[in-house]
Amino acid sequence: MSSRLILASKSPRRYELLKQVGLDFEVVLSRVIEDFVGTETPQDHVIRLAEAKVQDVAYRYPDRWVIAADTIVYIDGSILGKPKNREEAKGMLHRLNGQEHCVMTGFSVCHLEKGKSDKEAVQTSVKVKALTSAEMEWYVRTGEPFDKAGGYAIQGIGSFMIESIRGSYTNVVGLPLCELLQMLNRLGAIKISEQGIQVGD
Repeated sequence: MSSRLILASKSPRRYELLKQVGLDFEVVLSRVIEDFVGTETPQDHVIRLAEAKVQDVAYRYPDRWVIAADTIVYIDGSILGKPKNREEAKGMLHRLNGQEHCVMTGFSVCHLEKGKSDKEAVQTSVKVKALTSAEMEWYVRTGEPFDKAGGYAIQGIGSFMIESIRGSYTNVVGLPLCELLQMLNRLGAIKISEQGIQVGD
């Protein structure tokens, strides 16, 4: 591997977010199964999975900085995962229709050999406009909801339904860049200079 930094995620959205700020990194997928534990709070859930993912990859690459994350959508105490079919996608849109919901991302950074790590969860409130049945049916037919937590993509076609957000936009996309870069800088994983962002030793 040429880079000192690893993104432990297959998400194209997280990949693009890190690329747009100029970070040099490799992608290594974690083998963690994203399960749900009924007694967990949303914050406990995303932090547990982010830590499990970062540890899984860090043990394979102990001399690298590793970033992992997990994003959920929740409303009225219920976590909405990724819809498996059209009916689940439509059901999620009906739940979100005209309502405010929360998007939470837990992220973790680790370098095993240096003994450095940290974790954080970021929450954003999102308001969906009142959707018509035709709008919901059309959106499901686009195919966009199926690999997205909560069944929509704020950076894609799904932007048409977002009335307002309170908090981090990039968190809703899948990775809160402001908070992540602050953590990476604090840990020494990156250095920010006039020339841009360089991955640390």
